[in-house]
Amino acid sequence: QVQLVESGGGSVQAGVSPRLSCVASGYTFYTHSIGWFRQAPGKEREGVAVINWGRQTVYSDSVKGRFDISVDATKNTLYLQMNNLKPEDSGMYYCARARKPRVPIEGPMIPALDFDVWGQGTQVTVSS
Repeated sequence: QVQLVESGGGSVQAGVSPRLSCVASGYTFYTHSIGWFRQAPGKEREGVAVINWGRQTVYSDSVKGRFDISVDATKNTLYLQMNNLKPEDSGMYYCARARKPRVPIEGPMIPALDFDVWGQGTQVTVSS
């Protein structure tokens, strides 16, 4: 059974730089694109950052230059380093695995519909 378990969220002050982690199990890690999505109350779930087997990455415009996605294949773990946090970064952050393996990242953010395995989420609340 494929599982994704996130950690690292919490209540933080604007400007700090926490890191989220997502431990994957139940499949050969890194054969599929894997990424971070977030959802704020009353808003749709949006893609934040995605990385694939070739370490290609894509970021949403709202976090580009501030967030960094990475993986440690030896630990089956995905990370999201969040720098210079802003209150508008608040939301539930989800780790998700793409439905199909070995899909290249060729353009804009991959939609959430293309991901079929989701973690339970970790809340990030940024105060000014």
